[in-house]
Amino acid sequence: MSLRDQIRIMVVDDMSTSRGLITQALDAFGIRNITTAENGADALKAIATHPVHLVISDYNMPQMDGLQLLHQLRAAPKTRAVGFILITGRAEQQIVDHGKKLGMNNYLKKPFEQASLKNCIEAVVGRL
Repeated sequence: MSLRDQIRIMVVDDMSTSRGLITQALDAFGIRNITTAENGADALKAIATHPVHLVISDYNMPQMDGLQLLHQLRAAPKTRAVGFILITGRAEQQIVDHGKKLGMNNYLKKPFEQASLKNCIEAVVGRL
């Protein structure tokens, strides 16, 4: 069984269009086990009951931004090792550096191509 058949991914973005684009790309890669959340707080609740291997999160969201979500994931023993990719339209060095300090595995700048997303994911979890 290949990695793409086993991996569980959570897509977190407050914009339904962005969630849709990411989930469509994941589906095109053959990944079927995808869940979504509109914000970091909802993502944390969902992950508590349905653990995932990888979180792909937007940076700019209400209530809890992507880096705050990352911080919460890294602070909890059960989610400390979850892979984390930040997707942002604001890939400023300060945001990237802060993310790396918190334990971000990779990031991708919006807008992105499907191939870039696949490369970004594979750099974290291995070949799909």
